[in-house]
Amino acid sequence: MRKAAFMKIRIHVSLKPGVLDPQGRAVHHALEGLGFAGVDDVRIGRLIELELADNTSDDAIAEMCEKLLANTVIENYRIEKVAA
Repeated sequence: MRKAAFMKIRIHVSLKPGVLDPQGRAVHHALEGLGFAGVDDVRIGRLIELELADNTSDDAIAEMCEKLLANTVIENYRIEKVAA
C-alpha cells in the first residue's frame, strides 16, 4: 500500500502595522526592566504548522488563512512551504 504524500506548511501571522500590540509592549517593557538596552519595538506573532495533502492548492491554503487562521482585519499572514 502506498503512503499518502504530505507537505509541511508554516503560516506566519502578525499584527498589521499600526495595530496596538499589548503583548509586544509588555515584552518590550520586561526587556528594558532586565537591562537590555537598544530594543526599539517588539511585535508578537504566531506560527501555525500544518501537514497537508501534497495536492492541496495554494488557493485552498490561502482560503484556510482567510477564513480561520488569521483575522485579516487586523493581521497579515505569510505562507511558507517547508522543504521535505
